[in-house]
Amino acid sequence: MRNFIITLFTAGLLFSAQSAAAYQITFQSNYKSGKAYLTYYMGKNLNIEDSAMVNKSGLAVFKNAKKLPGGIYAVVFPGNRYSADFLVDKEQVISIKADTNNMAATVVTGSRENVLFQQYQQFTSAKGPLLMHEKELFSNSTNAADSSTHEALYNKYNKELNDYREKLIKDHPASMMAALLNAMKEPPYPTKVPVTREDSLDNYYFYKAHYWDGITFMDDRIVRTPFFLPKLERYYREVMAQSAPDSIIKDIDYKMLLARTAPEMYKYLLNWLTDEYINPKYMGQDAIFVHLFDKYHSKGLSPWLNEKQMDIISRRAYMQMANLIGEKAANLEMLNTNDKPSALYEVDADYTLVLFWDPTCGHCKEELPKIDSIYNASWKQKNLKIYAVLTEDQKPEWLKYIADHNLSSWTNVYQTKEMAAADAAAQKPGFRQLFDVTMTPTLFLLDKDKRIIGKKLTWQQLNELLEVKSKAAKK
Repeated sequence: MRNFIITLFTAGLLFSAQSAAAYQITFQSNYKSGKAYLTYYMGKNLNIEDSAMVNKSGLAVFKNAKKLPGGIYAVVFPGNRYSADFLVDKEQVISIKADTNNMAATVVTGSRENVLFQQYQQFTSAKGPLLMHEKELFSNSTNAADSSTHEALYNKYNKELNDYREKLIKDHPASMMAALLNAMKEPPYPTKVPVTREDSLDNYYFYKAHYWDGITFMDDRIVRTPFFLPKLERYYREVMAQSAPDSIIKDIDYKMLLARTAPEMYKYLLNWLTDEYINPKYMGQDAIFVHLFDKYHSKGLSPWLNEKQMDIISRRAYMQMANLIGEKAANLEMLNTNDKPSALYEVDADYTLVLFWDPTCGHCKEELPKIDSIYNASWKQKNLKIYAVLTEDQKPEWLKYIADHNLSSWTNVYQTKEMAAADAAAQKPGFRQLFDVTMTPTLFLLDKDKRIIGKKLTWQQLNELLEVKSKAAKK
């Protein structure tokens, strides 16, 4: 059974252009009651567009005074066990006749696009089993002759399928089927045999340059398909270099520029990219989300978002924009254990570890002794100093923990309630916003100029980063 849901942030917010033209999808089936659903493909799901009750004659009618965005749709039968796919493009008065006892005999009328779609389905339904059969026989072959025979037959059927697709594209270049088949093509693989690192790079750049061949970001119809989202995910999660946020930002801006005339595509891209980078998986990628906020959301270019969604995005952006990799960390002016002023910028060291913690946090109790141990064993020799910030109002427990664990070599600081209130009254951001502190312990690594070179690290990751920096400094 195909699953279908209404997604909250990506699919459910898509633009539906208002139009005087109405859509009407008439669905005739062998059911005599129940509710049928008009759905559209979006990534891994079928998303509900409309619903209609099936009458005693087996008829259900979906209609509305707006035009449907183009794409691949499906009518889901009552009970959600069966569905019938069809295309929606310019012609939107469509009739579907289907019987669950013979789904292959489903007939779609009223749309020339669906004539091509049904012909394609019939052809692939015939070739698909042959391909799978030869693949299975090839896998089970016990000698070279059988392997060669089944490989040749598989290649023959596969060529026939590809030839059919290419002929359809050539004969009907302006059709939706041609657009879909072009978009479904896998990018060409480089033929250059890599011998040197330069060869490998050339192959990568070739593959990346041709990854989107066949897909135009100016075509809204591609959004409502099952193959666009997986291709988008793979591109930004695997093909693009994850350690180069500037390159990702440049790539995003180019695609958003292309999508300006395609409101469905524009909205889908911005929603998906916002979801993807609001809580990035790699250090430094928060710069991508901040860029999305600064260039698009803050400029009013996402008017489809409601107030709550915009508030979430804005708050997250303001939490991140003050602590981007490569930028100078905000100076913190707090009190030490003797209630004397002790500012972050007063720490004189090649590296400064800014550590946010509290003495009742279970994870802090586990991690702080390890941090102190490696600090004394290794980090001191690299001229690293620790500026440790109390995050909660627990001064007695804090002082006791410092004394019990002999953390006097750290710069231990806290902020009084009065100091926090004064900052709030002056509309100055607090340390939580400045350093995006949402959990403890939170670790930041700064260089001698107090620029952020690592954030939200474990102590093990911080140690690895220090080793890399130290080796680079010796070269």
